[in-house]
Amino acid sequence: MTAVEESAVGQVTGCFVAIVGPSGVGKDSLIAYSREALSRDPRFVFVRRVVIRIADAALEDHDSLSPAEFDAARASGRFALAWRAHDLGYALPGEIRQDLAEGRTVIANISRASIEAARVEFDFCRIISVTAPREIVARRLAARGRESAAEIEERLNREQPRPSGPGAIEIDNSGELPDAGARLVAALEELAEITK
Repeated sequence: MTAVEESAVGQVTGCFVAIVGPSGVGKDSLIAYSREALSRDPRFVFVRRVVIRIADAALEDHDSLSPAEFDAARASGRFALAWRAHDLGYALPGEIRQDLAEGRTVIANISRASIEAARVEFDFCRIISVTAPREIVARRLAARGRESAAEIEERLNREQPRPSGPGAIEIDNSGELPDAGARLVAALEELAEITK
């Protein structure tokens, strides 16, 4: 059931917050910071993504499915949103629809290519775009040690326009994590107040 279909049954009052930005900009660190800061506030739900890959403690905390399981779950409507990126499948569990229906602020890391799909799927959708200068992103990607210098350069050259339009918020994460983290927490608290 889509958000539009759900709204015909009961008003969807929660806010879906999409955290977006290129790899290496620090999205996962910011999400972890805000999850910890807001851990005792029941208004907020931080989504655990479903990914087609084997779970790895060095990567994000996620639920893993095989390609066949992922495709079956997507076909049966078990996901609220699904997309492909970097030769992998990603999805958000359908349970978040209930959180939104109950007025919660739902936060998820999604692909920039999925922004328009999220805006269609969720009645009240806000985009938080995390940014940092190219040289800082390059340094962070190199420190992760997952890609060669050539792969990092290719990734950095894969330019996508910064999100714009209704509800787009930008957070610069080029400095210390607590600085950008505090800005993200403040933005999320403000959105939660709007949806009360």
